[in-house]
Amino acid sequence: MLLGGLPSVTSTPDFTAPFRRGDETSLMDAYNGMPNLGPKRGRVDVSEPASISSGIAERYATAVFEIAKETKTLSDLEGGLDDLSSALADSADLRDLITSPVYTREVQGKAIAGIADKMGLQVILKNTLSLMAEKRRLFVLPQLVVQLRAMIAEEKGEVTADVVSAKALTKTQSEKLSKTLTARVGKDVIINATVDESLIGGLVVKVGSKMIDTSIASKLSSLQNAMKEVG
Repeated sequence: MLLGGLPSVTSTPDFTAPFRRGDETSLMDAYNGMPNLGPKRGRVDVSEPASISSGIAERYATAVFEIAKETKTLSDLEGGLDDLSSALADSADLRDLITSPVYTREVQGKAIAGIADKMGLQVILKNTLSLMAEKRRLFVLPQLVVQLRAMIAEEKGEVTADVVSAKALTKTQSEKLSKTLTARVGKDVIINATVDESLIGGLVVKVGSKMIDTSIASKLSSLQNAMKEVG
């Protein structure tokens, strides 16, 4: 599901974001039970190291996953993550909303609640986005999506491969790559594809802790380093 347009966030949108009290309480209980992986107050420096952002995202992802698993709604959660991933890839406005420090938590909260309602996201996911806005943690939303997908894939006995290419993979290319990786790792592989034009050509494939970089940009960088050593 793609967004037809985001609400304006230059002024406070008039949205309502009703919480189902039971779900909110469950989420807060699960969230507060996790170890403290980062600061909770004040404005967030969106340039925080990736390891810190990943830790924050993992804290939310674990709470959401456990609740969705307990309520047997992992399938619904997976569909919502697909919609969120598409929206993040297609909408510069959404990416700006979650990363720019100029928006207050109130503006972020109302805007993200409106977006979640428009996309028809699962209640637990909507409540999580609202909580993240309240805590000034929306900037880790992309990592949250990645980590939740990985948790769901593991639960299903699948492996997620993060694939970055210079241009979008065709359906045939994606299916062929998935079959090749499945044969190598011995598990069903789900492709999580993104585009980075700076790669020029080739692919960067990451499965778990293993990464294969066949991009032209990487080869040029290696060549440049080799030339420096010769010089």
